[in-house]
Amino acid sequence: MKLKKIVITGGPGTGKTSLINELEKRGYPCLEEVSRQVILNARKDGVDQLFLTEPLLFSERLMEGRKKQFQEAETHGAPVVFIDRGIPDVLAYMDYAKETYPSHFIQACEIMQYDKVFVLAPWESIYLSDNERYESFEQAVEIHDYLEATYQRFGYDLENIPFDTIEKRADYLISLLM
Repeated sequence: MKLKKIVITGGPGTGKTSLINELEKRGYPCLEEVSRQVILNARKDGVDQLFLTEPLLFSERLMEGRKKQFQEAETHGAPVVFIDRGIPDVLAYMDYAKETYPSHFIQACEIMQYDKVFVLAPWESIYLSDNERYESFEQAVEIHDYLEATYQRFGYDLENIPFDTIEKRADYLISLLM
């Protein structure tokens, strides 16, 4: 059976990480979001919000991390690997910020294609800000729209995960892959 690389995306605070954690708890191989590590590394270097101060540098670091994850996903022995955000997320955030990016960002999206993309919509009742998530809920909604548009731009048919408990969201996602 061919390996399936499955992306779980959505704006900030939609439950992506909780869903990834639930899938991991059930024994599925999952690759975590890389942006928090990029943010923490920048803070160690004395930069509080790298995306706000140097969006292209932040995005270059994210792009490298996501490309490595794409390649890492191909080395798993399991038939399905879940990934918290994909390469097109980098472009969506840059478009949201009205920033330009190099053509190799677009080429990476065209070459490194995922098998399926699941989207979690903004959900105000679970939305929380924290030290790495500085966006308001309204900004999260706008980012969500950019994410959907970017993935569709690269030919993906997006599958929305309905609002529900994390267990039922995981059940729904898994049922669509069987």
